[in-house]
Amino acid sequence: MLYPFIFMIGTSFKSNAQYLGAAGHSLASWQKLAGALPIGRQLFNSTLVCAGSIFIILTVSSMAGFALAKLRFRTSSFVFLAIVGAMLIPLQSIIIPAYINISKLHLLTNYWGAIIVYAALGTPFATFLMTSYFRGIPEELIEAAVVDGLHYRGVFFRIALPLAVPALVTVLVLQFIQIWDDLLVGLLFLQNPDDRTITVGLGALSAGRTTDIPVLMAGSLVSAIPAIIVYLIFQRQLVNGLTAGIGK
Repeated sequence: MLYPFIFMIGTSFKSNAQYLGAAGHSLASWQKLAGALPIGRQLFNSTLVCAGSIFIILTVSSMAGFALAKLRFRTSSFVFLAIVGAMLIPLQSIIIPAYINISKLHLLTNYWGAIIVYAALGTPFATFLMTSYFRGIPEELIEAAVVDGLHYRGVFFRIALPLAVPALVTVLVLQFIQIWDDLLVGLLFLQNPDDRTITVGLGALSAGRTTDIPVLMAGSLVSAIPAIIVYLIFQRQLVNGLTAGIGK
């Protein structure tokens, strides 16, 4: 598992001639990377798109999960089944109609097109996870809060949401890694070159007839570091969120 990172680091500190067989190491690839890609701008774009998408996903999935788990209504089972069914739809089968719809809304030249698509793709799984987590909260706790005078809105914000932090962190980490590393949606729905994410920038960098592998490895290393950092920071909460309710 560590070999790709070792290869990436070692190759990034070589020039193209050194990668092809010459001896030694150098910073030539890092210097070329700074001129080949607007790294700072693209990292900012990736962060902005991830933050906007994850905010929508967390907001919608947490409220929907609480409603499906604790506010049972006549069609709740059907709605939950439809959400689970949405998880089974592959992105490739809906990418063309999604592109047409976003184009008609004139959202291809800004961040919103990609943010909306990422949020729509991530919400079904997040809702499924949040519903499963909220079902693990004892009904007696909810009923006691209602008896004490809390409305269900207050129960959600003051009791259920704080208890669901592990599940929220799980959604955050999984969606961050998914969105940060994605190429297809960013390539199609970010038509403005100034709005490209780091993954799309690296894809464009390797699209020519000849690819400078050391430069590409340097860019890939820069792209991988944020996802690794997020995972390492939240790995304990991630495991807790994924295993919540497994005893049932």
